[in-house]
Amino acid sequence: MNQGVTVIDHPLVQHKLTWMRRKETSSPNFRTLLREISLLMAYELTRDLPLTDQPIETPVSETIGHVIDGKKFCLISILRAGNGLLEGMLDLVPNAVVGHIGLYRDHETLEAIEYYFKVPGHLEERRVIVVDPMLATGHTSVAAITRLKKAGAQDIRFACLLAAPEGIKEMRAAHPDVPIFTASIDECLNENSYIVPGLGDAGDRIYGTK
Repeated sequence: MNQGVTVIDHPLVQHKLTWMRRKETSSPNFRTLLREISLLMAYELTRDLPLTDQPIETPVSETIGHVIDGKKFCLISILRAGNGLLEGMLDLVPNAVVGHIGLYRDHETLEAIEYYFKVPGHLEERRVIVVDPMLATGHTSVAAITRLKKAGAQDIRFACLLAAPEGIKEMRAAHPDVPIFTASIDECLNENSYIVPGLGDAGDRIYGTK
């Protein structure tokens, strides 16, 4: 078992993931499945959010309810494919604040190059969930989380659809304090740094590009 890594193995998640892996699945169906899986993943990611008591009145009587405590938590999408996970999570928690980090991978060095950074304020007071469908080499995810820590984030979680062992190793070495949530730990990376068996390029499959 990988320390610091949670595999969300709910039957609905695994069923939908199998359909997403199929090469004949169309982009519209891929997007729908990703949105549905991300909602289910958000349920697990927010399981331990702190609650505070709040007096309320129902149509029948007064009682004590429970509401999420503290500042609204934050979803950070690593562009562009991260937006596919972001949409479903926002369906579940529409009041979450949202940030975006634009990073691309240099195809020769495989290093992450930042081209956009826009996040909410007071990150140090929020739970921050970083979303990107694929944890492959880990370079992009490590760069994004390093940048968020410099911006003040302290309580960070990383959510991905698929993770390669190489990416997990890279992330745990750079950010051992950041838990990883994924629907599957796949076999390995191929010579082009694609996850095997994987599902191809998530961004291309979401948006129908090549």
